[in-house]
Amino acid sequence: MSLYDDAVLVLKGYEDQTELRQAYLEHLAEHPNGLWKACHAGHITASALVIDPEGGRVLLTLHKKLQMWLQMGGHCEPGDAFLADAALREAAEESGVPGLSLLPGGPVRLDRHPIPPPCHCHFDVQYAAVAPPDATHAVSDESLDVRWFGYDEVADVADESVVRLLEATRARLSA
Repeated sequence: MSLYDDAVLVLKGYEDQTELRQAYLEHLAEHPNGLWKACHAGHITASALVIDPEGGRVLLTLHKKLQMWLQMGGHCEPGDAFLADAALREAAEESGVPGLSLLPGGPVRLDRHPIPPPCHCHFDVQYAAVAPPDATHAVSDESLDVRWFGYDEVADVADESVVRLLEATRARLSA
């Protein structure tokens, strides 16, 4: 199975955000290269909110280009066998935390957002990753900083998309 096939299966299996999910599927149907950065009409990205559920914290990165506190994530790469692999790889690369594991149940949310030219938008498939106890993090080349924030601090430092991702993650944890 190709990464494209996996992305379609993941999206078809995702039961929330029906209209947005359909827009993702239509984008992939119209753009067979819609997983790759080279697709200037927009492309699928994969991200993961790194959480410490026992400590009630999330690990966010201060993105170098955007200068915003965000979850870890980015572009799919040819070596990614599955969309979940891309999210987990990006989370590990950008956080420096080894031993992350994705929450079961597939993506937590979808978030489509505009990005600067030459591309038009990211179709982000958002997962949540649990950090091992006593995880240590490191700042990557793509970040200005990486820091733990209490659940109650996220709204003060991050935008609404991160707040919605945290809310959906907490709902998944309590289900």
